[in-house]
Formats: sequence, C-alpha cells, structure tokens
Amino acid sequence: MPGKTRALLLILALALIILAFPPVPAGMAAQAVPAPQVKPDCLALSGMVVNSQGKGVKEARVEFFVDGERIDPGHEVTTSKEGKYAVELRLPAGSLNRAKVEVLVSKPAFHESGRIPLPRVVEAGVDAKGEFCYLAHQNVTLTRAINAAFWIAAAILLLIYALIALEVMHRTLAALLGGAVILLISYTAGTFSTDYFILSYEDAIAAIDMNVIFLLMAMMMIVGVMKKTGVFQWMAFKAYQTARGNVIALSCILMVITAVSSAFLDNVTTMLLIIPVTLEIARTIKVNPLALLMPEVFASNVGGTATLIGDPPNIMIGSYAKLSFMDFASNLTLICAICLVVTLFYMIWWYRKDYAKARVDDIKAMIERLREEYKITDGKLLAQSLTLLGITIFLFVIHGALHMEPSVAALIGASVLLVVSRVNIVEMLEHEIEWPTLIFFMFLFVVVAGAEETGLIQVIADWVKNVSQGSLVVAIIMVLWVSAIASAFIDNIPFTATMLPIVAYLTQVIPGAQEGVLWWSLALGACLGGNGTLIGASANVVTAGMAERAGHPISFVGYMKVAFIPMVITIFLAMAWLLVVEI
Repeated sequence: MPGKTRALLLILALALIILAFPPVPAGMAAQAVPAPQVKPDCLALSGMVVNSQGKGVKEARVEFFVDGERIDPGHEVTTSKEGKYAVELRLPAGSLNRAKVEVLVSKPAFHESGRIPLPRVVEAGVDAKGEFCYLAHQNVTLTRAINAAFWIAAAILLLIYALIALEVMHRTLAALLGGAVILLISYTAGTFSTDYFILSYEDAIAAIDMNVIFLLMAMMMIVGVMKKTGVFQWMAFKAYQTARGNVIALSCILMVITAVSSAFLDNVTTMLLIIPVTLEIARTIKVNPLALLMPEVFASNVGGTATLIGDPPNIMIGSYAKLSFMDFASNLTLICAICLVVTLFYMIWWYRKDYAKARVDDIKAMIERLREEYKITDGKLLAQSLTLLGITIFLFVIHGALHMEPSVAALIGASVLLVVSRVNIVEMLEHEIEWPTLIFFMFLFVVVAGAEETGLIQVIADWVKNVSQGSLVVAIIMVLWVSAIASAFIDNIPFTATMLPIVAYLTQVIPGAQEGVLWWSLALGACLGGNGTLIGASANVVTAGMAERAGHPISFVGYMKVAFIPMVITIFLAMAWLLVVEI
C-alpha cells in the first residue's frame, strides 16, 4: 500500500476515536467521578426488660444515648406484652468503634434504670432488610418504686378483704366497688400524675380469666339440668336405704356421697341440693340436723379439693398455672381420700351423743315414704345428663393432651346437653346461672391485677422468698399453712387470687419447686383451710343460711368448735403428704 494511503487511513482512524470518546473539558473532571457515599453505622439492638422476679415488664419506655447525646430512632420505643424491645439505630459512620452507646429504661411505679452502657464489642450481621448491620442485645432489670398507687391498691385490696370477712356488704358488691374505684383513680388522678395510675382499662379486661368464668358458667348449666331429674334427692334416699336406720352409717354414706359429688360438681351446688333432703331425714329420725349437715359441708370441701373442677380455688390455680384435670387428680385424690376417712372418724366421735339419741320407729315405712317422695322424675333427661357429663369429664381428662382449655370441654358438654334436652335456655340463664358469683370473680381479678401492677404482690413474694431462704421445705410449709389459716378467716377465693402470682414466682426461683409442688400446697391450704370457720368457704355460708331458715342456726363460734380441729388435722396430713410423697 502506498505511503499516502496508509497515512490517510491512520488519520481517519484517529478521527473516529476522537468522535467516539471526546475529551473532558477542564473544570468538569470533578463532576465526572461521583464522590463515594459514607453510610452511617447501623445498630440492631434488642433485649428484654424484666422485674426483679424475672417477669417481663410491658409498656416500658426505652431511650438510647451516644456519647451522652440522646438518639432519636424515629419513633417511641416501648416494650411488648412480654417485655421485649427491638430497634434499629443509625449512628454516625465509624462511631461504634469509639462511641459510648447507652440504654435507659423507665416506667411509672418502677425506679428508672439509669443509663446502661452496651458492650463495646458488637457482632456484625445482616438485618431484616438485608443490610449490613451490627447486632447487640441488652437486658434490663427494673426495681419497683413504692409510690402512691402502691398504697392505694394495697388499701383497696385490704378493704375488700375486710368488707367480705365482716360481711359488711355482699362480696360481689365489695369486689365491684373495688374494681370501679381502681379504674376511677387511674383515669382521674392518674391522668395528671403517673404516681397515681394503678391499672389501665385494657389491662383490667385482660386480667379477667375467662377460662375460669366459662368453666363455672358451663358447670352451673349442667348441674341446673341435672337438678330437674331428681337424681340428688334419689341419692340421699339410697343412702338412707343402705344405712337401714343406722345413723352413724347414714352420716358416713352422706359424707362420701357429698365428697364424690363435690369432686365433679361445684361444692356449693352439691350442698344446695343435698341440704333439703338431709333436713327432711333428720326430722324423720329425730336427730339434730347439724349432726348430719356439719359432716357433709366438711366433706364437700375435702372432696372438692381432689379435682380441677371441684372447688373454685382449684379452677383458678389450674387456669393460671396451666395444670390439667389429671394433674390435680393424680396429685390430690389420694391425700383427699385419706383426709376424708380421718374426718369420718372424727365426726362420728364428735356427734356420738347426737347419733345415740336418734329414734327410728319404722324403718320399712320410712324407706317406702322416701322412695315415693325422692325418686327419679325424668329418666330420659337423667340418661342424657349422665351421658353428657361423662363426655365432659372425659374431655377434662384428655384436655391437656389436646392443648384445650378446660372451659372448652365444659362449654361443649353444657351446650350439647341444652340442645338434646330442649331445656329453656332463657330460664336456665335466669335461674341456674349464679351471676353474682361470676361477677365477683371478674372484678376480683381486676382488684388483684391492680395490686400486681403496682408491685404489692411482688413485695409479698420477695418477702416469702427471703423468709424461706430458698428452701423448698420451708416454702411448702409456709404456703400451706399461710393459705390454710388465711382461708379460714377470709374467703378462700380472693386469697387464692392474690396468691397465684406469688406462688408462680416462688415456683421459678426456689430450687426443686419447678415440678409444681407449691401449687399443690396452695390448693390443699386454700381448699382444706376453708373448712376452719363459717366464712372460710362459700359452701359453709350456704349451709349456714339454709340451716338457719330451717330453724337450726349455726354460729361462728359454734362452727369453729366443730370444724377447726379437724381442719388442722387435715392440714397436718397434707403437710406430711407434700413433704414425703411430692418432694
């Protein structure tokens, strides 16, 4: 190729290169290459805020500081219902290697945590958005502050106890008043100062254990249908027929029937059904009715202790601690049977003179009269009731394996029984459901929640822990005897409600208590201790009222003379059982 041709091609090639890549004008070179962006340090921080018992503190406010300056995460950070918090903080680039990061937690009724520094060494990872982030975890323990709300909640709880024990007003009204006052103070004085805020309306609603309410309501409906069959009066007649005029044997049989019935039905309902028949039999054989009624009411409380559904304190304990029907039956049935046998002998000895005065002139005629008067009035309805009751009890037995609340089993049994029996549901709701009792439970839960929220329950729990010094044996004895003595002089239902969070805490912190022995201490103490005085259990009050209307009043002192010593004996038996068998 000639030299001129090669030169021309070279010039054309250079021209094409210049056109494709024009030179950058002076002054624009700095804009052509963007400066690298410096990303801020990302810190994903999470943790748990707990009280001194290790229980999560909800709605606590969490703040963050870097080198003393408060960092705004863009929204208020508060703990969840379980006491957990999580947040992502954007800090100046490179600050995590040199800055001091601190956490501060605060909540009314608690002392402020103070600024708690995070560890300087943090772990690197990827956050939920897939971005590179440092990870850190910081738990915080808050201690209770004794403020005005604490003393108000304590005063309301003690006032309710006093009103119930002294019978100044109906226990339902006392609980209703207490719950209403707590909410009133929280939303009046508590609005202007957090020191007076006791309990929010949302927390009050959440505190009501609907498992307990539905279980009681469903069992009331089942018993209400069964009452229409005459089966309970028929059982009393069969007791007399079996005893054949032997008053001692009659008393023992009536006690056993009452105890077994109370294990599967509410003991108050059992006494309501069996008292009228007992009074009739006592008049016929000319024996002091109290010689039969007192052993029966004692047996009702002993029998009710054996199962989850037998006594309201057990229903509350089972629901709170997530204990099954079989847990109660396997741990309490045998000791309750032993207590019942010992009680039989004691009552026979105590009323031996009254039994000796009994006069049965014509046993056969008496049996025939009772046969006609106390017979099954509706066999079909009885068959339906027993079938559904059996299914309900079976569901109680297996509810733990099904992870089903006991109230679900009771509601299924009650609703199906109402359908197949065609009983008037409106009549059932109006006359068979003890609405005052259910309302009492609901507002009692609110009052106890107020005491727990302000720290009163925690103070009592810490005191018990300190006195027991971590000893399981001492804790068992304390819970059992304190429950028994307290339940003897105040209604065992509010006492049990107060003790639930205390025993839950002790079960966590005392070595060896994790198997649940302290729950059995509370159940035995509250239920058996209720036998000690006239006001110790609802069944006692009901029995006294019906006996008084029949012309046989039971005084407070008169009741104690009969029942307090055997109550103490059964508590000693329970203590031996817990220390020897349950540990």
